[in-house]
Amino acid sequence: MTLSMLNLFPAAEASFEMKHWIEIISLGIEMIAVIIIVFAVLYGTLQFVFQTLQKQLVARERYRQYKHRLGRALLLSLEILVAADVIRTVALDPSLANVSVLGLLVLIRTFLSWSLVVEIEGHWPWRPKNPEPEETNPG
Repeated sequence: MTLSMLNLFPAAEASFEMKHWIEIISLGIEMIAVIIIVFAVLYGTLQFVFQTLQKQLVARERYRQYKHRLGRALLLSLEILVAADVIRTVALDPSLANVSVLGLLVLIRTFLSWSLVVEIEGHWPWRPKNPEPEETNPG
């Protein structure tokens, strides 16, 4: 006779099952991020190749559009990966060490996101796109 047959620890068994499902959900969210990246690379590359073959745009504009497509997909995927990490850390094992690792991951991914925004848009996220020049009074 096993412990599950005796049902001596139903709360522990339910907790284990809940943690198992949370882990599966977290992995599923991470897979969504990977699928987004793979789809964006395939779609963006095909779009770039077709535009090149049809000579629709100048090379610089084709490259800019390709870079923007990939950058936006990476930004979205980074956000999704942060969500999966938060779910895993908070729901499964909210120890000080795990929360510290989560904070470090969020910090790194935030830096990567800002770097991607600068690469895509050409300015920091908190800056306006086209800053207005300050008017100076000559007199």
